[in-house]
Amino acid sequence: MLTGKTALVTGSTSGIGLGMAITLAKAGANVMLNGFGDAEAAKAEVQAAARGGRVGYHGADMSRADQIEAMVRACEAEFGALDVLVNNAGIQHVAPVEEFPVERWDAIIAINLSSVFHASRAALPGMKQRGWGRIINVASVHGLVASAQKSAYVAAKHGVVGFTKSVALECATTGVTVNAICPGWVLTPLVQKQVDARAAAGGISEPEARKALLGEKQPSLQFTTPEQLGELALFLCSPAGDNIRGVAWNVDGGWVAQ
Repeated sequence: MLTGKTALVTGSTSGIGLGMAITLAKAGANVMLNGFGDAEAAKAEVQAAARGGRVGYHGADMSRADQIEAMVRACEAEFGALDVLVNNAGIQHVAPVEEFPVERWDAIIAINLSSVFHASRAALPGMKQRGWGRIINVASVHGLVASAQKSAYVAAKHGVVGFTKSVALECATTGVTVNAICPGWVLTPLVQKQVDARAAAGGISEPEARKALLGEKQPSLQFTTPEQLGELALFLCSPAGDNIRGVAWNVDGGWVAQ
């Protein structure tokens, strides 16, 4: 479906970003990866799933505007275009606001919110010129509702949702769509560590720890998978997504429905 197209997925050496990159590669796209994880292992995994497309990598620091622009230009130079931009890079820190380290606030806003602006700003001219493009911002259920002690993350993700709506309106008469995906709990390696820690602390089994974690927020008691989020991104890239614009699409097992 995406043969001949090129996707750039930020924060894609593991977790949600890697799952989305694999799905896009399976659909025939060239994929440029980005992230601080094991780049060679991620490239090998995506290349193994690829159906005709090539896989590249750029190590841009997503807190640096100059490096983000350089990454977009490198993607265009290597593959000839950037058609699908998935803004996925993100970090987290948990603390009450009065104890929240200022440098952690600044880093979360930079990587989780400002990077979306910098990458979109760099990618949009080429997309508009070619008459087709997809910007898919991986926000969070925390772009729609809040949780205590996550003030920076919640503020950033709410900002991503607002930014998505605004840019979607700017692109409304073009072939470029801009949307956000808002996952709840997704079973990534980082979340698995939380499950394991909960099991160890409570002296309970791993399945019991999973259920306890999910039961606090996610009524389905099921994790979303990175691959499911990738399939939603693929749907947004299809002709069926041509008139889906400015949507914040929650994939949260009923979290926001409560």
